Amino acid sequence: MKPRHKRAAIIAGGLAAISIAAYLVLNAFQSNLVFFFTPSQIASGEAPKNRTFRVGGMVKMGSIVRKDLTVNFVVTDTAKEVSVSYTGILPDLFKEGKGVVAQGKLGEDGHFTSTEVLAKHDENYMPPEAQHAVDEAQKTIKTLK
Repeated sequence: MKPRHKRAAIIAGGLAAISIAAYLVLNAFQSNLVFFFTPSQIASGEAPKNRTFRVGGMVKMGSIVRKDLTVNFVVTDTAKEVSVSYTGILPDLFKEGKGVVAQGKLGEDGHFTSTEVLAKHDENYMPPEAQHAVDEAQKTIKTLK
């Protein structure tokens, strides 16, 4: 094999290795990417069905229903609502009227099945995504009046 052919083979092999590595990194990144949607965005059909994402807002007053380890509740951004079910132990600070972010999948029937629930951690804190969702919903309500 001539030196020129060896160089070409090494370059081709290096490019192939870099391409495979880039594909694996991007594939891992995409599978771990989780988007955030508000109840208003879910109601308008922007959220994907059967794909993991996060929904955030406030837990609607009087909406928590517990049955063994399964908890059903409603997340609202004051404009729209999404019913959520979660099986497991909830954070101690999970309460009605407080901020929450739930991660899971939206079923074909519009019911959100959560695999993880995050709650606020002190009196003045609401997850940034949830606070933004509530603020946007308030702006929308004010412009409609």
